[in-house]
Amino acid sequence: MKKWSIKKKIWITMICMLMTVIVGSIFLTLFLYDELYVEKQIDLLVTEGEGLAEFYREYGAEDPFFERLNWSEQNIASDVLFSDDPMQLGSGAPFEPYSNENIITFEERQLLLEGETVVMVRPHPHFGQDILGVAIPLFQDGHLSGSVLLSMPLSEVYEPFIQIRTILIVSLTLVILVIILIGNKVINNVVKPLSDMKQVSKLMAEGDFSKRIDVTCVDELGQLAHSFNILSASLEKVEDNRREFLANVSHELRTPLSYMKGYAEAMEEGIIEQKKGLAIIQKESNRLERLVNDLLDLAQLEGDSYPLQCEPIAFAQLISDVIESFELVVTQKNIRMTKNIDEGSIIYGDSDRLEQVIRNLLDNAIRYTPATKGITITLTTDKEWSELIIADEGIGIPEEDLLAVTERFYRVNKARTRNSGGTGLGLAIVSQIINKHGGMFELSSKVGQGTSARIRLKTM
Repeated sequence: MKKWSIKKKIWITMICMLMTVIVGSIFLTLFLYDELYVEKQIDLLVTEGEGLAEFYREYGAEDPFFERLNWSEQNIASDVLFSDDPMQLGSGAPFEPYSNENIITFEERQLLLEGETVVMVRPHPHFGQDILGVAIPLFQDGHLSGSVLLSMPLSEVYEPFIQIRTILIVSLTLVILVIILIGNKVINNVVKPLSDMKQVSKLMAEGDFSKRIDVTCVDELGQLAHSFNILSASLEKVEDNRREFLANVSHELRTPLSYMKGYAEAMEEGIIEQKKGLAIIQKESNRLERLVNDLLDLAQLEGDSYPLQCEPIAFAQLISDVIESFELVVTQKNIRMTKNIDEGSIIYGDSDRLEQVIRNLLDNAIRYTPATKGITITLTTDKEWSELIIADEGIGIPEEDLLAVTERFYRVNKARTRNSGGTGLGLAIVSQIINKHGGMFELSSKVGQGTSARIRLKTM
C-alpha cells in the first residue's frame, strides 16, 4: 500500500476541491447559457412570431401586417424575413447578401408544411458565428400560405455572459493564487506540530523524554501538542523516579550485603570476634529483610488490583495495642507518652495495614524525639470521620521537605541513613495505605519544635 504524507494528502484534497469548483462553475455557466438564457431568447422569438402569424391570419399580406413586421424587427433586435412561398424561402436571409443557400433544410420545410414551428441554429458563412432562427408557418383561411423567419446572432445572446465568464475566471485565478501563496503556510501550520509530535514520540520510544513541542497556536492541534508536552514531562518524571528508585534500591541493598560480607571475611580471618561479627551480620540481615518486605509492600500497594481485607475495626483498641508494643522502647528512651483516645471510634478497613500505618508513624516519632521530650496521641470521632494525630516534640522537618518525605527513599538529612534506622519507605507506605482506604494523610512540622502526622478515615 502506498503511503502518502499528510501534507501531500491535504494538497491533493485542496486541488480536488478546486477542480470540483472549476468544473462545477463551468457546468453552471453552460446550464445558465443553454438552458435558461438561450431558451428565453427562443421563447421571445416564438412569441413574437406567433403574434405575426395572428396578424397575417387577420390582414394577410397587407400594410398592417408589414407595419407589424417592421415594428418587430426594430423592437426585439432580430432580423425578420417574410416569404409567401411555403416551399422555399428564396431570398437567402439571414445570410443575405453573403450566400444564396436555402435558409431551412428539406426536413424543416416539411415541418413547416405540416404547420409546425421550426427552431434552428445555423453557422454564418461569413462572420464565423452561429445564427439562432425561428420559422413560423403562416395560415390564411386555414391554408398554409407563407412563413416568417425571426433570427439573431448567438453572439448577442452570449454577450451578457461574457462579464460573468470574466468574473468567474478572475475569481478562480485569485483562488489559485491564494492557495499557492498561503496554502503552503497553512498546511505547514497543520503538519509541523504533527511532524514535531512524530519526532518527539520517536525520541520517547528511545527513552529520551526531555524533548518538548513548541506550541504556537491555541486550536485543537495546539491543545494536542500541549497535552503531548504534559505527557512527555510526566514520562520524564516517571523515568527520573525510576532511575532514582533503582539507584536507591541498589544502594540500600548493597550496603547491608557489604557489611555482612565484610564481617564474614573478618571472622574467617580472625580479625574480629565471632560473637560480635555474628551480631552485626544478624543486624544487617534483619535490616535487609525489612527493606525487602517494605519494597514488596510498596509495590503491592501501588498496584491498582491490591485487595484490602476490610472489616469493622475498633480503631481505638487497635491504636492502644500498637502503643502498648512500644512501651518498652519509650521507657528506655525516657520519652513521655500522652494518650487522648475516643474509645467509641469504629471504622471499616484492613486492620493489618492500618496497624502498619500506626507502627510506622509511632516508630518515626520515637526515633526522632529526644529523651525527656513527649509524644501525644489523639483520636477524635464525629459522624463521618475518625481523626488520629500523632504529634512529637522532636527535631522537626524543614518546610521545603514536607511534600517530599512521602516519596520512596527520601531522607531529609542525606547523611543520616543507617545510624538512625529506617528504610526510607515508611511514609510512602503510610500514604499508599491511607489512599487505598479513601482517607487523608497530612504532615505538619516546624524545625526544632516537632512533627504532627494527621490521619482521617471514614467512620461506620
